[in-house]
Amino acid sequence: MIQEEIAAAVEILKRGGIILYPTDTVWGIGCDATNESAVEKIYKLKKRSDKKTMICLVSNQFMLEQYVEKVPEPAYDLMDLSERPVTIIYDNPKGVAGNLIAQDNTLAIRVASDQFCQRLIQNFKRPVVSTSANIAGETTPGNFSEISDLILKGVDYVVNLEQKTTIKSPSSIIKLGNDGTVKIIRK
Repeated sequence: MIQEEIAAAVEILKRGGIILYPTDTVWGIGCDATNESAVEKIYKLKKRSDKKTMICLVSNQFMLEQYVEKVPEPAYDLMDLSERPVTIIYDNPKGVAGNLIAQDNTLAIRVASDQFCQRLIQNFKRPVVSTSANIAGETTPGNFSEISDLILKGVDYVVNLEQKTTIKSPSSIIKLGNDGTVKIIRK
């Protein structure tokens, strides 16, 4: 079942579509993080300003290194030692859609910690956007049944996994500058 869902989601991602999927944190809306028009579709669906960037998921630390000019050493410790998913904001991302990069030339990236997301990204061979499955300004849904019809009807594919599970909390977000600065954005 998991392999069929991965295959279906990858097909949509390859065509520039957007998916609704369970992540290692909350239900997410995702697309090919290297496809500017796909990223734009998510901004429109969420009614979100493109000035407020989104998180990007990679499958492992090697893939992370392909999309960031330089991964600061403390990032590896944070990823290895964190007890829950941690998203890190990096300076100088590369190879992703321009409208995914913040005005200060940073990008929030998380190495996915759940099997479904890791396998999805490995099969797709590119990073995937991950943003909460809600309209901008509304509460993040705690489970699939709380996702609005507008979101459900606005995506190209809904992954048929974990729809009865209450999803965990959002990830911690930490900004790590190449100059050594560390700032906690969300605990």
